[in-house]
Amino acid sequence: MIRTRFAPSPTGYLHIGGARTALFSWAYARKHGGKFILRVEDTDLERSTQQSVQAILDGMQWLGLDCDEGPFYQMQRVERYQAVAEQLVNEGKAYRCYCTKEELDQMREAQRARGDKPRYDGRWRDSLQKPPPGVKPVIRFKNPEAGEVVWADQVKGPISISNGELDDLVLLRGDGVPTYNFGVVIDDLDMNITHVIRGDDHVNNTPRQINIYKALGATLPKFGHVPMILGHDGERLSKRHGAVSVMQYRDDGFLPEALVNYLARLGWSHGDNEKFSRDQLVEWFDLAHVSKSPARFDPDKLLWLNQQYMREAETPRLADLVQPFFAADQCSTDDGPALYAVIDLLRTRASSLRELADAAVFFYRPLEASAALRAQHYGADVRPAVEDLYKRLSSVVWNRAAINDVIKAVVGAHALKMPKLAMPLRVMVTGSTQTPSIDATLELIGKETVLARMSAELKQFPA
Repeated sequence: MIRTRFAPSPTGYLHIGGARTALFSWAYARKHGGKFILRVEDTDLERSTQQSVQAILDGMQWLGLDCDEGPFYQMQRVERYQAVAEQLVNEGKAYRCYCTKEELDQMREAQRARGDKPRYDGRWRDSLQKPPPGVKPVIRFKNPEAGEVVWADQVKGPISISNGELDDLVLLRGDGVPTYNFGVVIDDLDMNITHVIRGDDHVNNTPRQINIYKALGATLPKFGHVPMILGHDGERLSKRHGAVSVMQYRDDGFLPEALVNYLARLGWSHGDNEKFSRDQLVEWFDLAHVSKSPARFDPDKLLWLNQQYMREAETPRLADLVQPFFAADQCSTDDGPALYAVIDLLRTRASSLRELADAAVFFYRPLEASAALRAQHYGADVRPAVEDLYKRLSSVVWNRAAINDVIKAVVGAHALKMPKLAMPLRVMVTGSTQTPSIDATLELIGKETVLARMSAELKQFPA
């Protein structure tokens, strides 16, 4: 059975790159009827926090990336790593190194001075000297000194790295906590991981890990290293490009299915399909179509996708999701038109839930027009037409068709073009020039509210 895993370090939030790695691993397992395991690699004791653990769990839950096993925590498995490290020492495949930090620093400085690559020189590898007192040793792996490490990467193709490029890496630190390259191998072995799908920043770690697998006589998993994500300008992805917490996208008004769809298209494709469901992703996903080149993050494309999903979302769901944005704006939807009707009127105009809420506020409370808008649209020449419209609307039966007829009649009676009346009307009633069809907007706001706002704003017109 295929078993994949996502193994983040809880040193920050779940970001776009990590979320895509999790999605690819999840989709591959689901495609093949396998298992998806969540593991928290919390051995960085200085930087790991419970807050970050929760942020990762929250992000996974919001995206719908459910795990079959876990989360497992490395710090709960320390005795297991220590036991395997001791096993390797006893078998002559690892050794204790008593170098102090100062000795290691001096070693690297001397290597740099000679123009050599800084690396551990193996001085304790076969040493017979007596261990110095008071030094807590690390356990280092006896990396093969000759030959090459070769593997068929599921994304990048064949890769080979000379063992001469690798030094004797630390397996266990002096405090008994495993290093990344050791802990990950033992975890993947114990959890029977068959496919390791991760970012290509781990390519250099893979030969080190393969050598540990071989020293343990273990079967290798298949490795697939997916390309990094760049900003739209080709630079390394950063906060200014959108490399923020996955939960920030929720807070900015994105739907999880839109972000999942977009992440799937970052470095993977199925023909020309831009928009597809989670079920289609599972049906289509493979590693053969993961690009070898870096993907570029395009916030405009993400917004477009989100807009498509918002158009298709059920109105009650959108109403629930948009409520926190009204609450943050201290706007109550209790008094005013039915929220479902407002959403159905506005949904095609909004790219996010935040935009939807911002566009809907004027239905529930008056928004004062800016001085610039008033100066642009409240002309003395149009005031007679606006006053006429106010009188006619006061006596009309309040529905969209009747409102439309009245507006057209006033435009004709005063020999105006439609925008000449419609624009100041929008500003008077909504505080903005950007609204859906004005007759539909007025109908929803309600007769009493429309007339009250028009009456107040008429005082702002020049005589």
